[in-house]
Amino acid sequence: MLDIRLLRDDPEAASRVLARRGHHLDREAFRTLDEERRARRQELDALRHRRNEQAKAIGAARARGEDIRTLLAHAQDEDARAAELEAELRRLDAALETLLLGLPNLPDPEVPDGRDENDNRELRRWGEPGTGEGRRDHVAIGELYRGMDFGRAAAIARSRFVVLSGPLARLQRALVALMLDLHTREHGYTEVYVPHLANAESLTASGQLPKFEADLFRLTEDPPLFLIPTAEVPLVNLVRGETLDGNALPLRYVAHSPCYRSEAGSYGRDVRGMIRQHQFEKVELVQITTPERSAQALEELTAHAEAVLKKLELPYRVMLLCAGDMGFAAARTHDLEVWLPSQKRYREISSCSNCRDFQARRLGLRCRIGTQKTWAHTLNGSGVAVGRALVALLENFQDDEGAVHLPAALVPYMNGERILRPPTGEGA
Repeated sequence: MLDIRLLRDDPEAASRVLARRGHHLDREAFRTLDEERRARRQELDALRHRRNEQAKAIGAARARGEDIRTLLAHAQDEDARAAELEAELRRLDAALETLLLGLPNLPDPEVPDGRDENDNRELRRWGEPGTGEGRRDHVAIGELYRGMDFGRAAAIARSRFVVLSGPLARLQRALVALMLDLHTREHGYTEVYVPHLANAESLTASGQLPKFEADLFRLTEDPPLFLIPTAEVPLVNLVRGETLDGNALPLRYVAHSPCYRSEAGSYGRDVRGMIRQHQFEKVELVQITTPERSAQALEELTAHAEAVLKKLELPYRVMLLCAGDMGFAAARTHDLEVWLPSQKRYREISSCSNCRDFQARRLGLRCRIGTQKTWAHTLNGSGVAVGRALVALLENFQDDEGAVHLPAALVPYMNGERILRPPTGEGA
């Protein structure tokens, strides 16, 4: 959530910056709501002050034995007006909150202008992408191994689910274990096991509600519970409403979880294979830090996600997202894109974002530095998307016979197996 003072003090500047994200700020609607709310608040405060004075006057008159009926009648009128004002304030507060909750974060000044992925800026590359000539895509490899079944998954649930079995299921498990060990042992994260359901308060605090309700799977109505779209939701809510000791920051959390997304509005995109699923695995990184450290923390978090791809020996590039392509809560985002030979292009496998104080305001999350309190800064990123890592391994490390040569870092997690081979008689 944005600081309301930004909109009050210089609404034109705020409107210009939000326009970089393709968002139109209705300045007149905000001004009217804010001024009316403040006027009603001032009237209510003045009325409460008068009621306190009236209560004293009634008590004094009663002590003197005077007739207090007129005073009591006037007090009842004031009470009725106070109730009206309180109801009006609740309505105005709700309307203003709805407006503020719909505003995305302001982009960092270094974030380039642009509307979509075509306007993102490449920061660096690692590894040499292969040509992919004559190679199978991951769906064909999955069929070869008889271990990637979209048909049975659709019969169990619906399309955009998958059943992995045999060596491919084991490979997914190995990837999760490698990532968790790397982040906990080398990068200083605390592993957390989180609920896979979240309530509306948690999703609002992290930024998914109300804007992205259509992308969520809603399970219950009273109270509403949703399947989590990412472990970021429960991880940032671990400290909701708290004031943290700035000297104890940063907090670093890592969690593996399935993620559930309805992919509303994305039908027709990436319908083949595992690239865009309703359920997928992710190892999520979250950092909570002080405002002074958040820019450095984003570089560190991005490097932690990059370390996974380097361990897996997968070619990738790092992109600075333009203003129009960033997530709702992000002020600056670095996307890691892994090379997929079958598509002859890089595809997103991790998105690392600095939300600054945007999430913290919704979370009520502060930190204390000396005698001063300030909003904490939150960061998140995939470390990395497990399914897309599996896809990239199958496509980048296959040979002509369909065998998949595993990177050295994965071998200990695959019981010493260095090469996956398709079942006998199912070669190229």
